[in-house]
Amino acid sequence: MSIQDSHGRKVNYLRLSITDRCNLRCRYCMPAAGVARVDHTDILRYEELLLLARAAASIGIEKIRLTGGEPLVRGGVVNFLQDLGKIEGLRHMVLTTNGTLLGKMARPIAAAGVKRINISLDSLSSRTFAQITRGGDVREVFRGIAAALSADIKVKLNVVVMRGINDHEVENFAALTAEMPVSVRFIEYMPNLQLQDWRERHVPSDEIVNRLAKNHSLVPACPEPLSGPARIFKIPGALGHLGLITPVSGHFCSSCNRIRIAANGTARSCLFGPTACDLKPVLRSGNLSEVRRALEQVILGKPASHHLGNENPGFESFSMAQVGG
Repeated sequence: MSIQDSHGRKVNYLRLSITDRCNLRCRYCMPAAGVARVDHTDILRYEELLLLARAAASIGIEKIRLTGGEPLVRGGVVNFLQDLGKIEGLRHMVLTTNGTLLGKMARPIAAAGVKRINISLDSLSSRTFAQITRGGDVREVFRGIAAALSADIKVKLNVVVMRGINDHEVENFAALTAEMPVSVRFIEYMPNLQLQDWRERHVPSDEIVNRLAKNHSLVPACPEPLSGPARIFKIPGALGHLGLITPVSGHFCSSCNRIRIAANGTARSCLFGPTACDLKPVLRSGNLSEVRRALEQVILGKPASHHLGNENPGFESFSMAQVGG
């Protein structure tokens, strides 16, 4: 079974946040003071998240990516992953994390069924990483990467490229793929917090490719099924891959296959769309059919495109931690 939105796009991917809490304070993700604390009663319980996942799988969602905040800070997450992995119709259960807790948790989450993770890593430099994350220790992430690979989890590294902050490290990240079996994804900086200098920080993907091409041959490669919108390349002989995600300079709205649901039950069919829907009431009814219908309405309301890159992009400022990464 599959479901299409009103523009004919097949929607089979759900980004599901299980917490708005995070142990880092990345500058492009949330304000320095963090986000306003949400009462625990307003965060979806694991039972509600599983009901949501079952309803999603029943209408054709094949991939669920768990996000946050930082999903690994939530207690009981390993047991939740075990239950999630048993849902019929769910083909891919993946996780996005900042990697700081993976050193201890990689093997338990692998045993629970997680085979792929994305790790947010915006600098290989201890100093720059601490500046971007407002105090994070990059050595914890390196330990997490090693632990994940040791547990046979496939690793992608998400790098938000910011001019004047970490764009000089693009070549160093590319070099990682030569010696490690990881995929590096360079992501264009987006204006979600609507910071005044976001255009100054933005580095178009074509500029990144041109930089890399000066020292490397970049061979186009085929993406994995349901792997997302990245343009994939490989350096001949490298163990890993490179990818570019271009929400600003070359948006992929025409092929967008996802919806996202925040930890408080707010559903968005477009990250930068103007509308959101509160699913908490229907989830707390416990009725699977009603949850299915609510999800179908979210998908049918998916807009044709966002307006990033325009002078007035038409969305309110938000923290990525609040909308599910």
